[in-house]
Amino acid sequence: MEYKDYYKILEVDKNATQDEIKKSFRRLAKKYHPDLHPDDPKAQEKFKEINEAYEVLGDEEKRKKYDQFGQYGFSGGEQFDPSQFGFGNFQGGRTYTYTTDNMGDFSDFFNLIFGNDMGSSRTRGFDIGDIFGQRSSQRKQKRQAPSYEAELTISLEEAYKGSTRDVMLNINGENKNITVKIPKGITEGKKVKVKGQKWGLDGDILFKINIREDEDIRLEGLDVYKKVKVYPWQAYFGDKIVVTTLDGKIRVEIPEKTNTGKRLRLNKKGFVDLKGNKGDLYLEIEIVNPLNMTKEQEDLYRKLKEITTQELNN
Repeated sequence: MEYKDYYKILEVDKNATQDEIKKSFRRLAKKYHPDLHPDDPKAQEKFKEINEAYEVLGDEEKRKKYDQFGQYGFSGGEQFDPSQFGFGNFQGGRTYTYTTDNMGDFSDFFNLIFGNDMGSSRTRGFDIGDIFGQRSSQRKQKRQAPSYEAELTISLEEAYKGSTRDVMLNINGENKNITVKIPKGITEGKKVKVKGQKWGLDGDILFKINIREDEDIRLEGLDVYKKVKVYPWQAYFGDKIVVTTLDGKIRVEIPEKTNTGKRLRLNKKGFVDLKGNKGDLYLEIEIVNPLNMTKEQEDLYRKLKEITTQELNN
């Protein structure tokens, strides 16, 4: 039987959050929807695979069960013998084709693991105890050490460039000053593991990463949105200004007659994640007045006010 890598099918990392899984599913389902490919059986099969993968990864309990089954290092497309895992009575060989009425039909691999979960009498379903019962003589199980969990809030710049932070934690009544190495490209919700043995602990520490929100810069997916302030005359006549980004300073051209709220998109200048995927940078223009002006500047403003007859539609 073929092992199905649902993470690969949905194009997400094994540590992906439920929001990331849902977004990827929606994107792929839209791309391969049968209504867009009525005469393409490959696209329809891909659509069925995507739905099956989301049926598992979109459900916390099914995902946990699937991850337990995959702990022996299977890879997508690999063939394995179900009888070696306690599935001697499994009746395989059923195939499916897409119609709008059979979206609940899944592959033999799915039914092998989740047959009982879906209320089917066709298979007895997967029980993690089967693996341990069948393979206890082949593989010695490792004792699972306890793990400790904490949250760590970092800046967007730290997430982009990577960083090292010292964090004080109280574990088992003792204060521990833990050094956390934050990898370059970490995203919201991902976890960083710190080996506890170095700090005299019997288990590892998992730090869930939160990215701190900032008034002038924010992250949405992999796109970065940064507020840029310009003076009225720069906005009207256009200008070239220097903007500080996560990757350093760049020179940007402000178009003529730019209004507050206009966005300038810089392709592939946004966030870069752990896999090297790049987002875009959006500069959000905000027109501001100088805090202090010379008398000459004030006179020019006053003169402009006197000669301006056009009124705004307020």
